[in-house]
Amino acid sequence: MKLPGHDAIARQADEHLVTHRVRLPKRVVERPVRQVGKRLALALLVLVATVLIVYADREGYRDSSDGSVDFLDAAYYATVTLSTTGYGDITPVSDAARLTNIFVITPLRVLFLIILVGTTLEVLTERTREEWRLNRWRSTLRDHTVVVGFGTKGRSALQTVCATGLKKQQVVVVDPSAKVVDAATADGYAGVVGDATRSEILKRAEVERARQIIVATQRDDTAVLVTLTARQLNRGAKIVAAVREEENAPLLRQSGADAVITSASAAGRLLGLSVLSPAAGMVLEDLIQQGSGLDLVERPVIKTEVGRGPRETDDLVVSVVRGHRVLGYDDPSLGALQLTDRLITIVRATPGTQVTPHARPLPTD
Repeated sequence: MKLPGHDAIARQADEHLVTHRVRLPKRVVERPVRQVGKRLALALLVLVATVLIVYADREGYRDSSDGSVDFLDAAYYATVTLSTTGYGDITPVSDAARLTNIFVITPLRVLFLIILVGTTLEVLTERTREEWRLNRWRSTLRDHTVVVGFGTKGRSALQTVCATGLKKQQVVVVDPSAKVVDAATADGYAGVVGDATRSEILKRAEVERARQIIVATQRDDTAVLVTLTARQLNRGAKIVAAVREEENAPLLRQSGADAVITSASAAGRLLGLSVLSPAAGMVLEDLIQQGSGLDLVERPVIKTEVGRGPRETDDLVVSVVRGHRVLGYDDPSLGALQLTDRLITIVRATPGTQVTPHARPLPTD
């Protein structure tokens, strides 16, 4: 397979790139129009209260033009005082009026100014809060899962992995599309917008400290470059990648992928099986779909099963994982089950059932 140049892929991704910032799941807040309406109503309430206070003590104020203060003068004085304009044509002259200005109107003026600049203060506060959340997120993120590509394959892989009890806070989605990342954050995942073939983008996803990396890009050449970059940054992470064409699978393994899923071959296998045996095709599709019907599950051997054969357990065992080997249930070299073995079984699953981390479902597509 001939790979296009790295720069060409980067330029192609940049066409859809909006920002490289990390996006954390947003918290539910009020609509901006409603927030502005509340502030205006509060500012008007402060103004009305000030007008009434000044008008109630109008004998303690003097207007330089006619000497008396009416309701219009009280409203005028309240407006220029709260806005800190202060023309000086109306002034408090009595002790009561001056004390009222010190202990009542001045705090109201401060409150009025806070309301006026509330939007700016909220923006600064929100930026500080988001910066704090981002720093806290980076400092606590360890042994997480990075998903490159949040299309159909990426979403399905996440659903399967999260069925083991993986928390959404332990997942970071990387995708070049801002809309896709917004969809991921809406689902509760952290997201990074950018081209995952670039090391700086994967570093924003803290890939150096990730436990597992799922590569589910739309193109095989992109998957190869992402796998190469991820493996350079993290030598110990488990990398599982998907490709469309089977001929590209060996290249992905050479790039550092621990497991490669060929989507085109899997789909073709399902199509051919459905032609030969529709019922068998339905069973295989049932195994592929997570959370209903039948599921493939990997679990440890329990003490009561040690020394037995695979067919002597209560579950339907299809394979046994021993060390780095996967042995069929009828493999002559298998012998009796050992405590360090893991069993791959077929179990009945129901919607909403969560699989424990000790018995995790296996991706089959």
